[in-house]
Amino acid sequence: RFGSHELKKQFLVPTIAGDFVACLGISEAGAGSDVASIKTTAVRKGDEYVINGGKMWITSGSQADWMCLLANTSEGPPHQNKSLICLPMNLPGIHVAKKIDKLGMRSSDTAQIFFEDVRVPCKNLIGEEGKGFTYQMLQFQEERLWGVATALTPMETIIQETIGYTQERKVFGQPVLHNQTVHFRLAELATEVELLRSLLHRAVALYVEGNDVTKFASMAKLKAGRLTREVTDSCLQFWGGMGFTSEVLVSRFYRDLRLMSIGGGTDETMLSIICKYMDILPRK
Repeated sequence: RFGSHELKKQFLVPTIAGDFVACLGISEAGAGSDVASIKTTAVRKGDEYVINGGKMWITSGSQADWMCLLANTSEGPPHQNKSLICLPMNLPGIHVAKKIDKLGMRSSDTAQIFFEDVRVPCKNLIGEEGKGFTYQMLQFQEERLWGVATALTPMETIIQETIGYTQERKVFGQPVLHNQTVHFRLAELATEVELLRSLLHRAVALYVEGNDVTKFASMAKLKAGRLTREVTDSCLQFWGGMGFTSEVLVSRFYRDLRLMSIGGGTDETMLSIICKYMDILPRK
């Protein structure tokens, strides 16, 4: 959206084609959802930026060909001193410290990365210098809507698989599904999933029309994070001992979908954003 034609050709085209792997360099060990607190710097020296600092929880960081890096490019106010830079990951001074061992999403590599006097051409700047925080917040709205969309099918799958299992599994001479507490709960969960889908469709429709959907995107992200936990926990319970094994999909989704309440902005951050748009957030 904001990058030069040259940057799009160099980085975006091969990424979309599947020839490059990209990663997003935002979070740091001391700055996750609080993006304004990042410490990584990119100091302009001649026609280059010299980058120092580090990034944490970087998805695909161990294998990425390039990083979309958010760094402080000046000493100004925290919301106006950041810039986005296309950073090739084969440059001297980039150290992939470790691949992080995670609770879920285990097939996805997540890395901690350090930068030591990494030099990158100033032409790799995306858009205007100092506008990086604003650009990133716009991207986060899309990412949060995308996150909600990706959670819907797994929740549907879990509910359907749980229906199938509880129809076959018999306890005290009758299928587990015949217990009212089970089929009523599954009906409640299916209803919640459809409500979330409707909120997502409304938010996307408004976004496509050019509206600011920050509040609705935050509401949908909050609800998705909480609902994925509710669906996976409730359904796993109905699988009994089998649900506590690694052999069934529900146990994997129980681990994987827990990230929804953390990644891309925590539940608590979503609540703060919603309160801000409702004008009920206490002022500093």
